[in-house]
Amino acid sequence: MPNKSFSKEQFLAGEILLIDKFKDWTSFDVVNKIRSTLKYQYDIPKIKVGHAGTLDPLATGLLIICTGKKTKEIQSFQDLPKEYITTLKFGETTPSFDLETAVDKTFPSENLTEEGIRTAINSFAGKQEQMPPDFSAKRVNGKRAYESARKGKPITLKPVQIEIYNIEILKINLPFAEIKLTCSKGTYIRAIARDLGEKLNNGAHLTELRRTKIGDFSVEDAITVDLFQKLL
Repeated sequence: MPNKSFSKEQFLAGEILLIDKFKDWTSFDVVNKIRSTLKYQYDIPKIKVGHAGTLDPLATGLLIICTGKKTKEIQSFQDLPKEYITTLKFGETTPSFDLETAVDKTFPSENLTEEGIRTAINSFAGKQEQMPPDFSAKRVNGKRAYESARKGKPITLKPVQIEIYNIEILKINLPFAEIKLTCSKGTYIRAIARDLGEKLNNGAHLTELRRTKIGDFSVEDAITVDLFQKLL
């Protein structure tokens, strides 16, 4: 992708961009930056730009960005399986199940064993119901759930059907574990940390999250927003 040349006509007709999202950027930050860059660079008054699947602000990795007429294909990309590499920490919980919020509970972890953790992680493979986190982009009464969660307002979410196609333990160094998994659309990795902690009668939350693949698209072929601007 870095060797690819671009033109105004291409973006209007429709381009698919693979972007490696920075930490602390929202997915909409990326969309807005690319849109404003295109409008400035090519003097385009209006152009459609959208992303095919939200990444949490603290997550990094692959975002598929569509421009022009390619935005009509966003749904097809959203339906593709996603691959993530994530690090979990046991013995603690946070309200958001990651580091967006501070630790609210701690648990003794002396009884945790690598064998028990491996058994629990491997049990998540397959189809299942998952309750989305309150700190999520799910819409509740027209608002994103995280908007209410950040204000401490009660939220009622419904469980959704997901599937973990593959889950692999890369490393365990207690109280941390690093895993790689491939899952269906709508899966919240933070919720897996929550459920894993509950299964182990312990707490767990994410400390790192990186999306590495969407279908056959890989983050290895992606570029940063900064590089995209330089290429233009």
